[in-house]
Amino acid sequence: MPASGAPGCDAVDRELLARVRNRLVGSGAALTSDAVASAVREESGGLVADADVLAALRLVQQEFRGAGVLEPLLRDPEVCDVLVNAPDEVWVDRGDGLRRAAVRFPDEDAVRRLAQRLAMSTGRRLDDAQPWVDAWLPQGSASGAVRLHAVLPPVAGGGTCISLRVLRPAAHDLAALQASGAFDGPTAAVLRAIVAARLAFLVVGGTASGKTTLLAAMLGEVAESERIVCVEEAAELHPRHPHVVRLLTRPPNVEGVGEIQVRDLVRQALRMRPDRLVVGEVRGAEVRELLAALNTGHDGGGGTLHANSPREVPARLEALAAVGGLSRSALHSQLAAAVQVVLHVRRSAQRGRHLAGIGVLRRVGERVEVVPAWQCDDGWAAGRDDLAALLAARGGALPC
Repeated sequence: MPASGAPGCDAVDRELLARVRNRLVGSGAALTSDAVASAVREESGGLVADADVLAALRLVQQEFRGAGVLEPLLRDPEVCDVLVNAPDEVWVDRGDGLRRAAVRFPDEDAVRRLAQRLAMSTGRRLDDAQPWVDAWLPQGSASGAVRLHAVLPPVAGGGTCISLRVLRPAAHDLAALQASGAFDGPTAAVLRAIVAARLAFLVVGGTASGKTTLLAAMLGEVAESERIVCVEEAAELHPRHPHVVRLLTRPPNVEGVGEIQVRDLVRQALRMRPDRLVVGEVRGAEVRELLAALNTGHDGGGGTLHANSPREVPARLEALAAVGGLSRSALHSQLAAAVQVVLHVRRSAQRGRHLAGIGVLRRVGERVEVVPAWQCDDGWAAGRDDLAALLAARGGALPC
């Protein structure tokens, strides 16, 4: 259904549109212009003007295709989130915080229909028995991968809620990020040295802070003679590298079977002769397989992790490892040998997305801590010598 003010909103009777919609759904026919026009004339008894037929055609096609009235927002290259709280309450984030959008739905039923149709396109159900859904929309819904989350009443007390996150293909290189102000030239040299020395690293930060963008840029610095195998939930990583293999997860079907998880693909990736093993986002039990892989000769790998600061990384990994049956002591033992560097990215209104810090992992007793080596506001920190030693042990050097 359309936003308020769209052509034909008042000209076409809503009850007529509902009958047309039900006829099209019931027939199972392809959504062609002729089919819509024929349905409009039949449901109206032929007593409708050509202009009203055209208006109905636009409205029905808009509702049935893509994300409906939200599709233009998703196709905006600056948009990273589209949130629907109510028919007249749509919010959009273009990287500078949430702002009210001009888009409107005519009523609650229109929001619910869109949520259910999007869920159906992913092979999931969304109804009173299963009032929420979390899935990836089929590619082509927008200029990037789109993650859908929707909740129906009465779980959503104010009406159907839809959350759409747009993950644009991350294809920037370090030079482009430097030019955008994410970091300066000397810092870019340090990042290149980390990649060249095959140090394993994690890019950490909050939601939409630029973690995947930096990871893709780092992978673009990998030598062309090396093979990169990426494991992701959606094809988000697009490093500028000639030899990248992508393995993508698969959700369960409507019967609840056929799911392929990240941890399954990490195990398969180990049999594909990876020079660099990358997990797009470490968010579950797959941390066990990833750390095991990085400890068995697959150095130089990486991934992203949701964490508010580098110091929180060990605790965050502890929680994920517990899901995979890895004890706290075993996690710290594996982590100390598997990962050397943590890169912290942040998004702020003043600086946009930028590299906030570089940390190194240091064993302190039976635990691992992340020690700051460089910070964007203060420069070099206590872990500088640790980073220099790690690079030197791999035949590299810390750029000065």
